[in-house]
Amino acid sequence: MPTFDDTRAALLQLLAQLSFKLGDFTLASGAKSDYYIDCRTTTLHAEGGRLAGLALYDVIRRQLPGIEAVGGLTMGADPLVSNTASASAWYAIDYPGTPLVNGFLVRKAEKAHGTGRKIEGFLKPGAQVVIVDDVCTTGGSTITAIEAAKEAGMIVSGALCLVDRQQGGRAAIEKSAGSAPFISLFTAADVRAVHIALNK
Repeated sequence: MPTFDDTRAALLQLLAQLSFKLGDFTLASGAKSDYYIDCRTTTLHAEGGRLAGLALYDVIRRQLPGIEAVGGLTMGADPLVSNTASASAWYAIDYPGTPLVNGFLVRKAEKAHGTGRKIEGFLKPGAQVVIVDDVCTTGGSTITAIEAAKEAGMIVSGALCLVDRQQGGRAAIEKSAGSAPFISLFTAADVRAVHIALNK
């Protein structure tokens, strides 16, 4: 298995190449920005998805023991959830006995048919889970997923994101998550610096 530092460095390079753009943008929050980060172009990329899953799983394995599942709000979290769960299974091949991490997705609205569930996939009251997202701006998506997991009886033990835009989301998530830590792999400034260096 590659080291966490190697995986993180390779993921940062891909985010800077594939996901970061300079320009004049209006964000989902309505705010204006001179840059935009679309992490899905990286997390849905074959190598980018693999790296994201490995990096998030490594944080969970080292800093958040006892986690049974990882989940998040569709659709930004979808590739992260799948790749992190898969990473745990691949890791367990090389290190037998390593706990597997399952996945779940939180719908933006409950289904109007079938079971009417808001959470798809893993659902076990009392289980320790981690909420993931690709970009944190206001923290709204992560908070929605935290609240849904809690309503389903699961224990939110952490919240992870790939890129923190450092625009207030961390504080809002930490308030919602209580004592559970919020961990970001990168800041927008990290990605911006590599993007600029690559495009000199």
